[in-house]
Parts: sequence; structure tokens; C-alpha cells
Amino acid sequence: MKSFDTECSKDYLKNLLSGDREMCLQIANSYLEKKPSIKDLYEYVFKPALYEVGKLWETNKISVADEHMATAITEGILNQLFEQLISDERTDKTVIVACVEDEKHQVGIKMVGDIFESLGWDSYFLGSGVPLKELTKFIDKLKPDMLAISLSVYHNYSNLINMLDYLSKKYPYLAIIVGGQGLRHIDIKNDYPNIKYFEDLFLLENYLTETNQ
Repeated sequence: MKSFDTECSKDYLKNLLSGDREMCLQIANSYLEKKPSIKDLYEYVFKPALYEVGKLWETNKISVADEHMATAITEGILNQLFEQLISDERTDKTVIVACVEDEKHQVGIKMVGDIFESLGWDSYFLGSGVPLKELTKFIDKLKPDMLAISLSVYHNYSNLINMLDYLSKKYPYLAIIVGGQGLRHIDIKNDYPNIKYFEDLFLLENYLTETNQ
């Protein structure tokens, strides 16, 4: 099935870059007909395609407009698929999902929020670039069971560190998880042993399934 995943992701990437939204949606739906797992679609098709889009943008092989278009197409498809993944069996747990301050890439954390919803959590998606002060107000208001933070671009790493330093001290009992492309080559666990890092959606799902038991 790996070659099938790879071919679908390559085809999806090609149509993302050409701006063919309908073909991208068709690829996603065709994938789910053969392999009915939205989690697999996210991890094996969308994620590698978007990572490649990011690399192409960073190396000036595509424009920022191309990158934004690819992101917008994928986010629109996520919205269309949402009803298929939300679980009818709800827990009493809540999670806030948000990007690092000044981070402008929110598709990854949106996928994370969808995984929580598929497991019965109430996910509050704040999207990209929420200022730390406003995030703190929302945490005080909602009092969530967990906070999930995404770092997509490494140059925002210092903002992540500032957030983790502040939030882990202010909310010592709040479970915090992090992930994203910007952390692929960093071992954040050395400095923050109580904060969980997940490199993919499968590890996140396994962890949440275990904690729900």
C-alpha cells in the first residue's frame, strides 16, 4: 500500500501546484474509497505533499502565492471531510489547538484537531499566529484538559520556547503537546521532559487512546 500512498501524494502535489482544487478533492475521495482512513490520507498524502510545497517555497522554486494556494486548497478539503471523521461517541475532554505566535501555517494543527475530534474530544481550533496573551486568556476561560501547539517553520522556534516557558510555569498541571515540521530535527524533550512531542498523527492517536482508557 506504500506505493499507492506515494503515488497519490505525488499526484496530489502536482494538482496542488497547478491549482486544480477539483482534482485534488477527487484524489482525496478516490484514496478514501480504496483506503477508508482519513488519518492515513492526512499522514501519507496531504502531509508529504505539503512538506514538499514548503521545501519548494523555501528554495524559491515556487512563489508565496503558490504556497498559499496549496494551503488553501488543502484546508478547504479538510473542512469538507470533517463530518466523516467526527466521532458520535464523545468524551468529556477538551483541547485547544493553536500555532506558535507569528506562525502562519495552520493546516498541520487543523489535522491534529481533527484527530482529537475523531476520538471524541471537543477541539477548539484557534488557527495561526495567536498572541500568547490572547491564548492565555482563552486557556483561563476554557480550562482545557490539553493544549496542542504546532511549529511549522523553524525560525519561529524562539517563540515556541517563550510560549512553553511561560505556559508550563503558569499552568503546571496542563498537559501540553507539540509537533510540526519545524521540530523534525530538534530533540525538544531534553529541555521539556514533561511536554509530549509527536512526529506523526499515529503516535498522537495512540497516546490519546491510551490516556482515554
